[in-house]
Amino acid sequence: DIVCDYYQNMDTKRWVPWSKPVVAPQVAEATQAVGAYGTKEFELLFKSGSKYLSPWHDFPLVASTGGASGVEDLYTFVVEIPMFETAKMEVSKADVYNPIKQDANKDGSPRYYTYGTPFFNYGLLPQTWEDPANCDAHGHCGDNDPLDVMEVGSGPLPMGSSVAVKVLGSLELIDEGEVDHKIVALRADDPDAHRVSDMASLEYAKPGITAKLIDWLKMYKTSDGKPENFLSSEFPTTKAEAVAIIEECHERWSKLKNGQTINKDGLYIGV
Repeated sequence: DIVCDYYQNMDTKRWVPWSKPVVAPQVAEATQAVGAYGTKEFELLFKSGSKYLSPWHDFPLVASTGGASGVEDLYTFVVEIPMFETAKMEVSKADVYNPIKQDANKDGSPRYYTYGTPFFNYGLLPQTWEDPANCDAHGHCGDNDPLDVMEVGSGPLPMGSSVAVKVLGSLELIDEGEVDHKIVALRADDPDAHRVSDMASLEYAKPGITAKLIDWLKMYKTSDGKPENFLSSEFPTTKAEAVAIIEECHERWSKLKNGQTINKDGLYIGV
């Protein structure tokens, strides 16, 4: 009866798809929420005292460096979409201070994932940029966004939180003809962090997770009637290759920030 009643209202304003959350997620302490969650007016701003910050440009890329000690570098991960949340949130590249806002469908309505609930925390690496002028041999070019991160830790992280993570590898998604690297990472304080250092050890600790990540990236738009995405490789990169991608995207961000690369799309790049 519950299922039948659910589908009876699909063509009315009473119907709320299962993928639309009713309760707003937890947000980080050093943030300021404006507007109602689940509407296009919602935005999450970042603050330090009375000063507003850009999560894209003002946060450091490297959270801590191992230096000569041999300890690996940790990177800063900014959470846009907490694990299990379906509202498609992202840093607004054009708005002042780059607040987190909900992406919109072509009709202007708030966008939600409909391919199940994400089993990872999703967000970005600050001070990185996938340059549209950087194209591969097949004509696929950067998607004009900061690098995306899929954090595969033990539970949800607050939206807007800034978390130190270990880089494990990456997957190169081709999304509607654009290169969209996904850095796979694990928070440094995760219970499994001591035994996970790359994709192989991640698979040992969480069997089947690589296949789940690949399935999600390829299939998540199909539930909206869009074609399947594809990956440049069905196998994730090594940790070293992922770090090289980060370093290149950081260099391209630096050139955008200091004016060496023309900001032709009107992105907010700070002051």
